[in-house]
Order: sequence, then C-alpha cells, then structure tokens
Amino acid sequence: QVLLVESGGGLVQAGGSLRLSCAASGRAFSNFIIGWFRQAPGKEREFVAAIGRSGHYTDEADSVKGRFTISRDNAKNTAYLQMTSLKSEDTAVYLCAANLYGGNWSSLNEYALWGQGTQVTVSS
Repeated sequence: QVLLVESGGGLVQAGGSLRLSCAASGRAFSNFIIGWFRQAPGKEREFVAAIGRSGHYTDEADSVKGRFTISRDNAKNTAYLQMTSLKSEDTAVYLCAANLYGGNWSSLNEYALWGQGTQVTVSS
C-alpha cells in the first residue's frame, strides 16, 4: 500500500507561486502514475496534471497549461506541482493520487490511492 501526503499549500496573492509536494511511502513509488487534482467548495473534483512513471510524459488540464508544471523525483519518492501566475480561481484543496494501471490519466476513476489534500488559497 502507498500512503500519499501533500504539503506546500497556503495563502498567496494573485500572480504568485507555490510548489506543492506529494510524498509517498510504502510500495515502489516509480510503479505509479501520479496525478494532481483539485476541489473547490461546491464544485466537483477536477484533474490538474499527471506524470508518468519515469517522469518523461506529462499531461495538464487546459486551465493550467503554461502556468503549472508537474514533476517527480523517484529517488525521493516525491512528486511536485509547481504553480505560477496563480489566479483566484485556482483556490481549492489540491490532492495527489496514485494510478497503478494507466488508462485515462485525467480520470479520477483511474486513481485508487489518494492523499488528504492541501489547501491553496489565492487572494485577488
């Protein structure tokens, strides 16, 4: 079993930056595709970005392309989400998740393991 713990959230002004981390423990981290999702109050959980097992391939939601970058360090069992040019609409709880089998990386249903999330609040 893999346990995922997010960190790095906080309060930031619009236009600012944050880097989120997703630390994993347990089974081999490199076996998993890692995704970042977010959920704002009253809204459904939505895909933000995902990264393949080796880190060579990534996918990002259109709403964050050019602003957010996903990466991973398998030696540290950690994935990251670098967020720049933050907007008020980026305010949400950000969760990382692990996907063992692949499929549609942007689909919540592909991810069996989830962290508890970290709050990101962007003030305008």
